[in-house]
Amino acid sequence: MERGDRARARTKARTWPTRVASPAGVLAPWGASFWPALVETLRQWVRAEAGPGRLLPFVPIAFGGGIALYFAADHEPVAWVACLAAVAFGVAGFLLRRNRAFPLAVLITAFAAGFATVALKAQRIAHPVLAKPVQAATLKGFVEAREERERTDRFVLRVTEMDTAGRAPALHRVRVSVRKGAAPSVGSFVALKARLLPPLSPLRPGAYDFGRDLYFQGIAASGFVLGAITTQDPPADGGWRLRYAAIMQGLRDAIDARIRLALDGDQRAIATALITGRRDAISTPVNDAMFVSGLGHVLSISGYHMAVVAGVVFFAVRAALALIPALTVTFPIKKVAAAAALAAAAFYLLLSGAEVATQRSFLMTAVVLVAVMVDRRAITFRTLAIAALVVLLIAPEALVHPSFQMSFAATLGLVALVQIGMPALFATADSSTTARAALWGGREIAMLALASLVAGLATTPYAAYHFHRVTPYGVIANLLAMPVVSVVVMPAGLLGLAAMPFGLDGVFWRIMEIGIDWMIVVALWVAALPGAIGRIAAFGTGPLLLASLGIVLLGLLRTPLRYGGLALLAFATGWALLTPQPDILIAGDGRQVALRGPDGRLRLMQSGGDSFRVKQWLAADADPRAVDAASLREGVSCDADGCVAALADGGLVALSFRADGIGDDCARAKLVIALAQPPPDCAARLISTEMLAGSAALALRRHPAGDGEFVTEAVRPIARDRPWLPAPAVAAGDPPGVAPPQRAGPRPAPVDATPAPLDQHDED
Repeated sequence: MERGDRARARTKARTWPTRVASPAGVLAPWGASFWPALVETLRQWVRAEAGPGRLLPFVPIAFGGGIALYFAADHEPVAWVACLAAVAFGVAGFLLRRNRAFPLAVLITAFAAGFATVALKAQRIAHPVLAKPVQAATLKGFVEAREERERTDRFVLRVTEMDTAGRAPALHRVRVSVRKGAAPSVGSFVALKARLLPPLSPLRPGAYDFGRDLYFQGIAASGFVLGAITTQDPPADGGWRLRYAAIMQGLRDAIDARIRLALDGDQRAIATALITGRRDAISTPVNDAMFVSGLGHVLSISGYHMAVVAGVVFFAVRAALALIPALTVTFPIKKVAAAAALAAAAFYLLLSGAEVATQRSFLMTAVVLVAVMVDRRAITFRTLAIAALVVLLIAPEALVHPSFQMSFAATLGLVALVQIGMPALFATADSSTTARAALWGGREIAMLALASLVAGLATTPYAAYHFHRVTPYGVIANLLAMPVVSVVVMPAGLLGLAAMPFGLDGVFWRIMEIGIDWMIVVALWVAALPGAIGRIAAFGTGPLLLASLGIVLLGLLRTPLRYGGLALLAFATGWALLTPQPDILIAGDGRQVALRGPDGRLRLMQSGGDSFRVKQWLAADADPRAVDAASLREGVSCDADGCVAALADGGLVALSFRADGIGDDCARAKLVIALAQPPPDCAARLISTEMLAGSAALALRRHPAGDGEFVTEAVRPIARDRPWLPAPAVAAGDPPGVAPPQRAGPRPAPVDATPAPLDQHDED
């Protein structure tokens, strides 16, 4: 930035935000002028917030609100009606363009447009979803994507032919696992046999919906390969998308192969993740340590990586051109450097797989670089708003993904820090003390600490909601590791890419390894500190939405109204911490039951089952125990007929495997989960396999009235029917439209058409 640019930017930073003077009457609440003065002050603040240029950042928020409403619907909306509503609101907004209500009309239009956008996309990609497991299916198709994992590999197959023994819908795309190293190359046409399972439904009410993600990726089933995979000649051309995917996959494989020559283990996996975005081969201990310590964001290519790539290329090109004196006078080297940085960022976007966080960071980087090329100053909040709108237009389903939420929350916090915090923090930059501290890097250290703190706080609600944990030592880990990543790891990786065509890249991968070793050491050390894993019990979407609104108010508002965001965050925190936890969790197949014992911790009754499900149940309960902990079976008595355990109030819960033992369980237990046909005169509250099949999974909580009954929450209430979680088929003779049960009991339920899979770890 030239001297004039720096002065202009510094002037703008120090004159923003505009402060509104408070009337004197506000200082005397006991006086008669208090309320009129307060009202007038609020009006001034509202007018300041509604000033010119203040509307755009709120448009993507309203757009996202419409998308969120779509996902909250009980059944699929009619897309053309949603589009008509959006058009009608748009016309009304245009007619009100000279009216005071115009900003509100714009936001309502954006809200309706968001709803219509995701409804249209769902209609455009509509495809059948596997309802029941298929033990053996013969498949032929094109390999569209391939992933390397720690123990197995998996790939996405675009199905052209499908043959099953039973009746199954024609699936368009499936994702199957295969033994490590056996996945076919992207673009190949293969034939195979596989066991297919329905997409994994939420493992408990309120849990993350993996099936929804797969549906919007066009994937109708998951499974694993049975036997050998045969490569065949394709019957037709796979299309340009497949050719592009094959080229990019080949490039990633070539880069990974070069890195393998110099590195191995987690160092190789992390280096590949930073360059190509493929991070599935990192070992579980290191991967967990990275996220527990707060360094997990390094593994997901986002704004930081894009900024480093663009920054390194920009300054390298500009410095190289500046070495030629003739060019510095007559040639716009700054603009050329910006163009080169934009090209490098675009290549990095394609190479890394163009995930949501990478798309957002590329769009913001592109706006900034284009602004440099046209001699304009990028307005950061507007840049963020434009990036959010573009991402949501392309992939509206990204709104409910933790990557989108955490990425934009962190970026909003950092932009607010740059716009508000930095001018206030360094307002005394001319003082001798501050100048001496700056010479020793004090300013850079302070900014890195503040950036880590702000980004960590902004993403805390989303990490707590989706992953049930926070990172109390994230600032320490980032202060120790990020300078090395910025100065050593990423520049060495870029130099390695540039040197690959000449065969001189090995030395740069080894330099990269030095920085990665340090990052792993920091992650493992911080993860081992006392209290490093801040466990948070699961809570609902209400606290998350309230916390999101608080972050938006703190980040976007300019007047003291923004401090209302602190109140919202405090209220959301209390609400989340006071969320009651279920007393009983029942898997969709009934083979796993967790109940809260007298000590307040979960006990596990099961017949077979899924360790991944138990792991998620424990995480949602803020329980640090491992899935094989002996304490999970304390107080649980099992025999060939079933299992019995006691609740906190002494009431018994029975899991009955066979019909022979259900009669005794009905006589002794308060609640019976019957995997076999129960007797018609069971005195206990009864949950049958039919009820579980129709609900996908259940959570039971003691009724607030304290009458010994249970309030029941289902993953799939009977009234809910979405494409990725269809309503169960109703057997002949069953009355349609049966209301969902509010309490567990021996009520009939529809026959299930989509039972929860028994074992589907690859959805994690």
